[in-house]
Amino acid sequence: MDESVIESIKRWPNVPAVYGWLSLTARGLWRLHPDGQAHRGGGGEPITNPQILGFINRNYDSDDQGQWFFQNGPQRVYVRLDGAPWIALADDSQGLITTHTGRAIEEVSQLWVDSFGQLFLQTEHGCALMLDRDLPRFIEGWSTEQSVGLDQWCMDERHTHEHTTSVSDDRSLWRACKVPLPLTRLDDSTPLGQELHFVANPEPASD
Repeated sequence: MDESVIESIKRWPNVPAVYGWLSLTARGLWRLHPDGQAHRGGGGEPITNPQILGFINRNYDSDDQGQWFFQNGPQRVYVRLDGAPWIALADDSQGLITTHTGRAIEEVSQLWVDSFGQLFLQTEHGCALMLDRDLPRFIEGWSTEQSVGLDQWCMDERHTHEHTTSVSDDRSLWRACKVPLPLTRLDDSTPLGQELHFVANPEPASD
C-alpha cells in the first residue's frame, strides 16, 4: 500500500467506507459505477487511465470478513468481484503466473473447478481465477492421479475430488505449483464466495 495512503488513514481514521462504485471483472478489468449501484449488477464503465489503474492496483486489499476493497486515501471503496479477488494470467515476459495487478504468484496450494469449467487457484495472495484465455495453456500437460487429463477432468462433472500429478515437462511457468495439488469440484448449490472464502458482492450492513 502506498505510504501516502497509510499516512492519510492515520490522519483521518474514521472516514466511512463506500459500496457500489467499483467492480473487478472475471478478466481482471476494473470498472467504475458512477451510479453507486455496482452491488445491484450492471457492467459499469471501463477505467483506462494508467495512473489511476496503478493506484488502484497498489492499494487493493481485504478485510477480516473476506471483503475486498480499494483504499482510496483514507476511504475504503469496496469491490464487487465478478470472478474472484485475483485474476491469474500468464506473464510470458517473465515466464511465470501473475495476478491482474502484476504481483507474481509464487505458491499454488489448491485447485477448484466450477460447473463452467473455470479453474480457481489458492495462492499466497488469496483465491485467484485463471484467466480464460490462458487456461488451456495452464492445464496442458497436467493429469490427475487416475491419469485423466486435467482438461478432461474440468469438463466431466462425474469427477469430484482428486489430486493432480506433475506436468510432462519442466516449464518455468508452472514453478509455483507444488504437486500433487488437491483438486475439487465446486458445488453449485453453495455460493462461490462461501466455498472459496471471499465476499463477492459486499454491501453495507443494514441498520
